[in-house]
Amino acid sequence: MKDVSPERLYQLVKRSKRNTENVIKAAPIGICITSPSGHFEMVNPAYCEFYGYRQEEVLGQHFTLVVPESNRAILSALHDDFMQGNESQELRQEWDVVTRNGEFRTIIAEAARIEGEDGEPRKVTFIIDITQRKNLEERLKQVNERLDHLAHHDELTGLLNRRAGLQHLEEEIKRCERYGSPFSVAIYDLDNFKAVNDSYGHNTGDALLQQTTTLVSDELRDTDLHIRLGGEEFLVIMPGVNAEEASLAIERVRETMAQHTFTEHQLKMTLSSGIACYVEGSGTRLLDRADKAMYEAKQAGRNRVVIASSSM
Repeated sequence: MKDVSPERLYQLVKRSKRNTENVIKAAPIGICITSPSGHFEMVNPAYCEFYGYRQEEVLGQHFTLVVPESNRAILSALHDDFMQGNESQELRQEWDVVTRNGEFRTIIAEAARIEGEDGEPRKVTFIIDITQRKNLEERLKQVNERLDHLAHHDELTGLLNRRAGLQHLEEEIKRCERYGSPFSVAIYDLDNFKAVNDSYGHNTGDALLQQTTTLVSDELRDTDLHIRLGGEEFLVIMPGVNAEEASLAIERVRETMAQHTFTEHQLKMTLSSGIACYVEGSGTRLLDRADKAMYEAKQAGRNRVVIASSSM
C-alpha cells in the first residue's frame, strides 16, 4: 500500500466530512443531530422546511421543541436511555409531532448513535412525513366504521335493523336456554301512522319516527335492545324480565308517548304493543306470539299493551 502523508490524510478526512455534510444538506428527508443532552447540534434544510423553523431558531434548542407537550417526558426518557445504552440503532417508530405554526403531523423516525469529534455520543435522527397516509388511513377507518354501522343499523332511526335484531334475538335465546334466565320481547306499532304520511308527507313521517323512537329508547333500560323491524313496527328485546315486568315497562313507555307531541305540527301519537315471554321454541314462534298480542291491542282500540297468552 502506498504511504499517505499526514497532510494528505487530513485533507481526505476534511473532504470526507465535507461530502457527508453536503449529502445531509441535500437529503430529501429531514435529518437532525442531537447532543447527549438532547439539544439540536445540526438540522438539514428538509428538517427545517418540514417543521417550519429557520436553522438558527432550532440550533441549541431541546429536541422536544417539535414534540407535543403530552409526549415530551416519554420521548426525553427514551432519548436518554438510547444515548446511555449499547444499541447503535433505535427502532423505527411512529410519532406525532408539532410544527412551528402548531400543526400536528405524523412521522416515522429512525435514529442511530454516532461518536462526535469530542468522543461523546450523538444521536442522528431521520424523519419521514406520513401525515397524508395517516389521514387516508383514518378516513378509510371512518368509512369502514360507517359501512359496518349501516350494515347493522337502520339509517333513519339509528336503531338496530331487522337482520341485526334477529341475530341478537337468537343469541338471547341461547343465553336463556344455557343459564335459565328469563327474557321477554315487545313488538309495538305506531297507531294510525299511515294517516300522518298521507296528511303531512313522508318528511314529517320520517321526523315522527325519529322522535318517537328516541323517546322510547330513552325510556328503556340500557340492557334492552330496540330494533326497527320495518315501517312503523319495532321490536324490544328485554333480558331478565318476565311478561308482566315487560308489560309494566312498555306501559310506562306508552303513557309517556301519549303525553307528548311530535314534529313541528305538534302531532299526538300512540302505540299498541304485544308482549311475549320466552319459554321454549324458536325466535319466530316467540315473535308470532308477540305479534298476535299486538294485533289484539289494535283490535281492542289501539293505545294499549297486551300480554300474549300461553296458548298463542
